[in-house]
Amino acid sequence: MTDTTIDHQAELSGDIMFYSQPEPLSKEAHEGLGIRTIEHPYAFTANTNLVPLTVTEFGPAALCYPVIFASDIRTPVAVLGVNPNENLFVDEKGQFQPDAYLPAYVRRYPFVLANDTQAQRMVVCIDRQAPMVTDEPELPFFEKGELSDYTKGAIEFCNSFEGEVARTISFVKLLEELDLFERKEARYTPNDGSGESQLVAEYYGVSEEKLNALPAEKIKELQENGALSQIYFHLLSLMGWERLIVKAMLRPRTPVAANN
Repeated sequence: MTDTTIDHQAELSGDIMFYSQPEPLSKEAHEGLGIRTIEHPYAFTANTNLVPLTVTEFGPAALCYPVIFASDIRTPVAVLGVNPNENLFVDEKGQFQPDAYLPAYVRRYPFVLANDTQAQRMVVCIDRQAPMVTDEPELPFFEKGELSDYTKGAIEFCNSFEGEVARTISFVKLLEELDLFERKEARYTPNDGSGESQLVAEYYGVSEEKLNALPAEKIKELQENGALSQIYFHLLSLMGWERLIVKAMLRPRTPVAANN
């Protein structure tokens, strides 16, 4: 279980995507603050095309996005656009497409667990610059000097998320130990035959050839521990590249609102 604390004296390390001003949550600094309802709470995702996923999200995410493994550490991510800094699932007003899966990494905002470099522990933080954080809250962080039920629920969600992150790291390590990764390409070929295929993206994915070459007992082991179904979700999701590319081609060339 993650050791989380409320500590305004903590010193944080590292950058966290989407978080402009993460601060350790404390009664001293944040009593009287909380969350208000805003029209487009996920507009802050407008300027990214990749969002981290945990392994248990592969299924629902695969219905909407290609699920790939990014960089040399093979971080699972949902691909939300084919161009850097462009989320095709957020419109020009900042509205996240309502029928698209919303990754847990996004749903926890403006809360996050971060490393306290001094105490070597995880502390609960909020993004003080989040547009939904206000001094006239509908959902206060504290009530009568104690954490509100809303805040307790948010912290529980963050703890659960960190647990899923640990499971995801183990899943990726297993794929690496089995040597299942390979470099893949996403290409687009015009249906009218008017041009050659164009390289859209290069990424890491599971090799079907390597997967099929595994011994039967290893396949059974992957099936029993749930890894095999997640691998198949990943492979199935790659069929969504063409849909994503077409979505990019049809995208109006207008600025997207990143803040509310």
